[in-house]
Amino acid sequence: MTTAKVIGSGISGVTTAYYLAKAGYTVKVYDKRAYPGMATSYANGGQLSASNAETWNSWSNVAKGTKWLTKKDAPLKINPAFDFAKYKWFYKFLREIPNKESNTIDTCKWALQAHDLYTEIADDLGIEFDRVNEGILHVYTNKKELEHARSINELYVRAGMVRKEVSSDEVRALEPNLNNPDIIGGFYNDQDFTGDIHKFCVNAMNALQEQYDVEFIAQEVQDIAGELLLHYGPVVVCAGVNTTQIADIVGDTHLPPIYPVKGYSITINNPGIAPWKSLLDDSAKIVTARLGEDRLRIAGTAEFNGYNRDIIQERVRPLKQWAMDMFPGINMENVVPWAGLRPMTPSMMPIVQKSKKFDNVYYNSGHGHLGWTLSAYTAKQIVSIIE
Repeated sequence: MTTAKVIGSGISGVTTAYYLAKAGYTVKVYDKRAYPGMATSYANGGQLSASNAETWNSWSNVAKGTKWLTKKDAPLKINPAFDFAKYKWFYKFLREIPNKESNTIDTCKWALQAHDLYTEIADDLGIEFDRVNEGILHVYTNKKELEHARSINELYVRAGMVRKEVSSDEVRALEPNLNNPDIIGGFYNDQDFTGDIHKFCVNAMNALQEQYDVEFIAQEVQDIAGELLLHYGPVVVCAGVNTTQIADIVGDTHLPPIYPVKGYSITINNPGIAPWKSLLDDSAKIVTARLGEDRLRIAGTAEFNGYNRDIIQERVRPLKQWAMDMFPGINMENVVPWAGLRPMTPSMMPIVQKSKKFDNVYYNSGHGHLGWTLSAYTAKQIVSIIE
């Protein structure tokens, strides 16, 4: 059997390992952490959301970001200090604005296919991950944003998503625990669902070890990047925000840049009065996900501040306040904050391709805020390319 090596054990690495094993490879997965899903794939927003496939490339988002520059608790925070990599990324982000519609449609199509693939993987491996099948409800308090949502929904329909517009009364009927008198309407689909990404990764690792003899190796991958290139079998880089560094080490300079965009979440244990429908508040840029019976995940914000993983309380506080405002009476006794770095490309599209320099090197990375949503699809695609 040919041995395939995977660099990174987040959701993209674990799903890539699965499809490589199914294709008949002996698989070894390398990550500096002892367990899978410990970085970006640890406490994300929890949504598998084709209905959140809209890419961020637009002049309206540029205007919002500029307005939020001096607001410490804004949904988007940018450290203005000079960083060549950051401003190069912004320049390429602007150049991708004309591709927004096509990229959004493709992302939605891939996400819908990934939904089915995750179900197949979980059934095949016999794992569970606190999945909740309640769909996703987008809510709006601003007429202009609701009108924009209608135009984006036309793209989702073209991609094959079934999503309906709902009135403010219908929003409250769908999620009775939601308490916001300013809501003017929303969109709802029952194709999306939620689940614990970290639990999926850990349970998949255990099943892959037992059923397919996949080996998970705790090792600093940058230290062995050159050695991996001497390996004659396929090497798939699924290293998240470290992908660019690995590509630089081996001399692969053609890849789109990946910038580490920090996101925050809180996990509320035993929340009591809390939503069962997964929510996305487009004004606040906050999402919720029920994880099983006794946990609620609330996530949001985007922060351009390099590789800083510090949990800054003024960035966490809006998530807590939003929860208390939207769900009076919610139990906030046990709240766990988290911050992680999303590997984001300027186009908001993942990198799923073969190296232009090495015949045995492949990349499956750069999923941004949709790693949980897209990775099953891109993992299957990269193994198809290898095959």
